[in-house]
Amino acid sequence: MRSIIVLAMFLSTCAATARAADPVFPSSAGDIAVETVARGLVHPWSLAFLPGGRMLVTERPGRMRIVTRDGTLSPPLAGVPPVFVRGQGGLLDVILDRNFVNNRAIYFSYAEPFDGGGRTALARTTLDAGAAPRLTDVKVIYRQHGPASSGNHFGGRIVQAGDGNLFLSNGEHFSDRDMAQTLDNDLGKIVRITPEGAAPNDNPFVGRAGARPEIWSYGHRNPQGLAINPADGKLWQQEHGPKGGDEINIVIAGHNYGWPLVSHGVNYDGTPVGTGKSRMAGMDDPAWHWTPSIAPSGMTFYTGDLFKGWKGSLINGALKFQLLSRLTLDGDRVVKEERLLQGLRERIRDVRQGPDGALYLLTDNSAGRILRLVPAK
Repeated sequence: MRSIIVLAMFLSTCAATARAADPVFPSSAGDIAVETVARGLVHPWSLAFLPGGRMLVTERPGRMRIVTRDGTLSPPLAGVPPVFVRGQGGLLDVILDRNFVNNRAIYFSYAEPFDGGGRTALARTTLDAGAAPRLTDVKVIYRQHGPASSGNHFGGRIVQAGDGNLFLSNGEHFSDRDMAQTLDNDLGKIVRITPEGAAPNDNPFVGRAGARPEIWSYGHRNPQGLAINPADGKLWQQEHGPKGGDEINIVIAGHNYGWPLVSHGVNYDGTPVGTGKSRMAGMDDPAWHWTPSIAPSGMTFYTGDLFKGWKGSLINGALKFQLLSRLTLDGDRVVKEERLLQGLRERIRDVRQGPDGALYLLTDNSAGRILRLVPAK
C-alpha cells in the first residue's frame, strides 16, 4: 500500500511539473519555448521596454502599468486621461521617445471621448517611474479630424522615425469607410506629425486646398500595425481587411491604398467591396495579403541573433488565427510565410523585440499575458 501511495505522489508531481513547463513549438529556427513573463492584464494592447529591464504596458480599459522583470504589475499609473472604452476603443499604443533617457517622454494613443462616441488621439507625456509611477505634463498633440466612432476601427499604432517625426494610423470607423478616400478628414489615413503635433512642411498634402496637412497616406481600412524597416528606413503597415484581404503595405507619402474602392476581400455579407476589383490604376497593391483573414495586429522587424535565419524577417501577430506570422523578405518583396505558435490558442495583440533579442507578445483577453519567445533548451 505504501509503495502505491508513493507512486501516486510521484506521478502527481510529474504531472504538475509538466503542466508548469513552458510550452514548446516547432519553427524553422528550431524549437521555441514560450515563457510567461507576467499575468493578470486585462486586454493588454501595447508594450514598450524601459531602461533597466522593466516594461510599460497599456490595457485597453484605460490603464497603463509598469511591469518588472519578475512579472510584478505596478498599480495603474496616475495621469491617464479619460478614455472611450467601447468595442475596439480604449487605451491603445505606447512608445518611448527616441531621447527618452534624457527627456523621459513617451507617446500614447487612445480613443478619446468625443461627440457621443470616440476618436483617435495621441498624447505626449513625461513618465515618472519612481516609487509611485505616474504620468505628468500630459499634452494631447493630435486629435483625429472627422466624425466620432461608435466603437470600431480606431487604428492607433505609433512609430517614431529617425528624424523624430511620428506616424500614427487611423481607422475609418467601419461606418464611414468612404471617408478613407477624401482628404478633408483623417479617417482611414496614416498621419505624420512632429513631436509637438504640427504637420511637417514636407508632408505630401501641405498647401493643397481642402486637404488635411497631417495626412501621409490614405485609402486604409483599420491599420493596427506599423514598423520601420531598419534596413532602409521604409515604413511598413498592416491592416484588417473585411472578409478576407488583410494587407501588408509599404507606405509611401501621398499614395492611395485603395480602400474601399478595391480589396482582396469581400464584405461580411459576401457582396463585392467597392468596384469589385482587387486593383485599380493610381492605387498601390499590397506587398502581401491574407485570405482568409488572420486579423493582424502588432508587427516588428526582427534584428536579433537568437533565432537562426530570422534576421530581417517581418513578424506579425494574429488575433483571429491566434498565431505568429513570419514573413521572409527580399527587398520590398515578401517571398515566404512561416506560421508559428499554431496551437497556442491565444489572440496575439502586440509583438516586440526585446533588448535581449527575444520576441515578446501580448495576448488579448481578460486574463492577458506577456509572453517571451526564446530557443528551447
